[in-house]
Order: sequence, then C-alpha cells, then structure tokens
Amino acid sequence: MKNEESRLQAACVQWFRLQYPVMARLLFAIPNGGSRNPATGAILKREGVLPGVADLMLAIPSQGEPGLFIEMKTPTGRQSKSQAEFMLCVTEQGYRYRIVRSLDEFIETIKDYMA
Repeated sequence: MKNEESRLQAACVQWFRLQYPVMARLLFAIPNGGSRNPATGAILKREGVLPGVADLMLAIPSQGEPGLFIEMKTPTGRQSKSQAEFMLCVTEQGYRYRIVRSLDEFIETIKDYMA
C-alpha cells in the first residue's frame, strides 16, 4: 500500500477505535499488499492470500448486510482488475463494499452503515 493510503487507513482505524471502543476488534486490516520475497509470497498464497481483497473488513452485520469491506484509495487512485472482481464477488454475497478516499468519507461510510 502506498504511504498516502497507509496514513489514511491508519487514521480511519484510529477514528473507529476511538468512536466505537467496544467494537474496536471488529474492524481489521487484511494485509494483502506489500513487498515480499518469492518464498514468503508462495507461503502466503498457499495460506489463502488473494489479490484484490479489500484493505479493511468491518465484521458487524447491519441493515441486512453481513459486513462491510473498505478499499482505501488516494483521491486519484483506481481499483485494479482484481479489486473490482473482489468487489463483485462480495457484493453478490450481500456484503457492502466501499472505496474510501478521505477520513471524512470513511466517517460518513461508517455512520451510514452503522445507522
């Protein structure tokens, strides 16, 4: 994940944990990205790491949806093909999926989902 996306994600997670301390453990990162050597990459792939999986998962059912996946992007960032395919897979299963580009957008997304 790029540094700008990483900083955004950290700020979003911090905000969530301060606002919803009882549910803090239900928002978690899915660290699929990053640079790894080939041996570690092969191990992770065997363990189930998949390209395109969203950056965050909120494991709280709400509004008839079993959970929320959040993909962090910079203001100009675009989904990869594998991210778009993941989005289709999870939304077909009833999950909500959102692309978030700012802390304000994250806050709005969470408040809307939790309402």
